[in-house]
Amino acid sequence: MNISKYCRLLIVAGDFALLLIITTTANAPNARPGHPPARVPQLTWRGVHILAPGPDDLPLLKKAIVKVLAPMGVNVVVLEVNYKFQYCSHPELRAPGALSRVDARDLAALCRTHSIRLIPQFNCLGHQSWEKVTFPLLANYPEFDETPNIPRGNPGIYCRCWCPLHQKVNTIVFALMDELIDAFQADAFHVGMDEVFLIASAQCPRCRGKDPAALFAKAVNDYHQHLSGQKMTMLMWGDRLLDDKVMGYGEWEASRNGTATAIDQIPRDIIVCDWHYDLREHYPSVGYLQKKGFRVWPTSWKDTRAALALLQEARQGATRRMIGHLCTTWGEPRNFAHAVLGESNQTGVPDNAKQSAAVLRACMTELARRAESGNCWY
Repeated sequence: MNISKYCRLLIVAGDFALLLIITTTANAPNARPGHPPARVPQLTWRGVHILAPGPDDLPLLKKAIVKVLAPMGVNVVVLEVNYKFQYCSHPELRAPGALSRVDARDLAALCRTHSIRLIPQFNCLGHQSWEKVTFPLLANYPEFDETPNIPRGNPGIYCRCWCPLHQKVNTIVFALMDELIDAFQADAFHVGMDEVFLIASAQCPRCRGKDPAALFAKAVNDYHQHLSGQKMTMLMWGDRLLDDKVMGYGEWEASRNGTATAIDQIPRDIIVCDWHYDLREHYPSVGYLQKKGFRVWPTSWKDTRAALALLQEARQGATRRMIGHLCTTWGEPRNFAHAVLGESNQTGVPDNAKQSAAVLRACMTELARRAESGNCWY
C-alpha cells in the first residue's frame, strides 16, 4: 500500500486532537543512531524556530516544550545555536552563556520523548555581526571577512559576511557543524544563509568581480556536500534564491544583489524555508520553489493574519513538496517561553514574544481544524 496517499488518525495529548497527515517517505529523516530508519513515514512538519537559550533559561524552554509545544502538535524545533555552544574544536568561538554538550543531549532527548525532531541551526555566510558587535568567527579570524575594510563597530552595514572562497573558512565551520550534529544527535541541519547582502565585494581579493549567484551557489554546495556525506537533510532560508524583480517582495524577502540565479545551481533535496512576515494578497514563491523541485517549508512570524494567509496559499498550491508550516520567534527564548506558557505577566516580556506565541497557537489551531474536517494537507 502506498501510505503517502492516505491519512491516519493520531491522537495527540493536550489541547488538540489532531489528524496529522503522513507525508511521503521523501520527508522522512535519514537513519542515524537513536532515530527511526528512513523507511518510517513522518508527519507533516509543524515547526517552531527558537534561538538557543543559555543554560539558566534551558529549564524554562523545556517546560514550554512539555506543557505547551508538544501538546499543541509541534513536532519540529529548529534551534538556532550559532556560537552559543561550548565548542571543543574551536573554544575561541564560544559565545557567553553557551550550552554544553550535556545540555544539548538532554534537550534532544526531551524532544525525542515528546516526538519532536530537533534540528540545530548555524548561520552560514551572512549574519556574522549584529549592530556594533562582530561575532566570534570574524572577530577571531578577520582574514575571513568579505568586507575587511569596514571598521570595527560595523558602520553603515546590516551584518557582516564571511568570504565563501577563503580556503580555510570551511575547515572551521564544518568542525562546528559536526559538533552540533553530534551533540544534538541530529539527522537534519539548518545552515541559515538569509539576508546575505555583502557578497562579491570589491574589498575581497578573492571575490571581487565574480558573479554573486555563483559565489552563493558555491557556498550552498559546499555545505550540502559536507552534510549529505553524513546523510543529513539540509535546510536553508530561501530569500536569496528569489528574484525581487519577479516576486515583488522587496530586498529583504527576495534578492536584489544578483544571487537569485543560484537556485538553478544547487541540489534539489535541500528544504527551503520560505519566510514571509507581512500580509500580502499573494505569495508567488510558494509555488515557484515547488516547481523548481525543492521541498518547501513556508515560514511566518508575529502577524497572525499574515501567517494564516501564507498557510492558506501554501495549502491551496500544495504538492508533495509542501512539507508543512514553520513559525519563528526572533527574540529572547525566555520571553517566548513565558509567552507561550501564558506567563506574559512576567516582567519584561515584550509584545513580539506575545505575538509570536499567538501566531503559533493560531497556526496549530488552523492545522488541527483542517485535519479534523477530514482534509489532508496535499
